[in-house]
Amino acid sequence: MLAYWLDLFSAHGVDHVLVNTHYLHNQVVEFIKSIETPIQVKLTDEPTLLGSAGTLRVNRAFIRDCNEFFVAYADNLTNVDLTSLLRAHQRMGQVATLGLFRAPAPSECGVVVLDERSTVIDFQEKPRRPLSDLAFAGVMVASSEFLDVIPEQVPCDLGKDVFGRLLGQMAGWKLNAYLRDIGTPESYELAQVEVGRLWGGAR
Repeated sequence: MLAYWLDLFSAHGVDHVLVNTHYLHNQVVEFIKSIETPIQVKLTDEPTLLGSAGTLRVNRAFIRDCNEFFVAYADNLTNVDLTSLLRAHQRMGQVATLGLFRAPAPSECGVVVLDERSTVIDFQEKPRRPLSDLAFAGVMVASSEFLDVIPEQVPCDLGKDVFGRLLGQMAGWKLNAYLRDIGTPESYELAQVEVGRLWGGAR
């Protein structure tokens, strides 16, 4: 999964990536040492998980010279057009632009409601009664001021603790791409079949 993400980032001109590790940290270290990639990969180990937003907060220096940066959940397999996502973000001029997909089970996802200008006007993390079937795909692009909104708490999660603070200041961009959350054995088995069709075979 990490190799697919590095290939995808490289194909879209990303040259520096920060990878958060916690579980199986040593295996990730050895894997990064074993591969060839044009990307400069920095690892940050969290003995205590800081959360998806907490990781961004403590690694603010990593992106201090960037106007925009991507955030990706590495347990998602996708061939999303990151260049188009970045262009959409720059065009819409919001603090962040969330990649979205139509979720078959939105109550299991972070659900987004958009207005007519594709501005995020509501976000609910795994709601019992979803107001939409549009869900956060685990990939986004943000401007540097996004980091100023992240609260000082541990753990701190993007969906639970940050997105709700930015309603009206984020855009949504619907992915026209393959996306699979590798979160269950069944989903993993499906990915084994699908990856061959999309990438011409597994790594």
